[in-house]
Amino acid sequence: MAELETVRNVGPALAGALRSAGIADAVALRALGTDAAYGRLVEAGARPHFIGYYALEMGLQGRPWNDCRGEEKAALRARFDAVVARSRPRDADAAAFEAMMDAIGVIEPR
Repeated sequence: MAELETVRNVGPALAGALRSAGIADAVALRALGTDAAYGRLVEAGARPHFIGYYALEMGLQGRPWNDCRGEEKAALRARFDAVVARSRPRDADAAAFEAMMDAIGVIEPR
């Protein structure tokens, strides 16, 4: 079992958060991949942060955390937004309100 900290860009704080989200080791993290692992973090209550997301993606690729630019970074931002949208617990009242606003054409559906 490889410790989470053996993955590039994963330090003690992120490793602790990953463990709290049920990801016990580097093998499990690699098997899940960035999107599923980050989704678990958000579901576990972690505050979403794009830099943390792409640092994890870069780390799983064996790259430095700041090695993400241009079109690649824009594509990762779109993935991050999608992961957060489907992983964040939604308030039932807010969801009902958004559905009502969508039904009358006030907002775009998510």
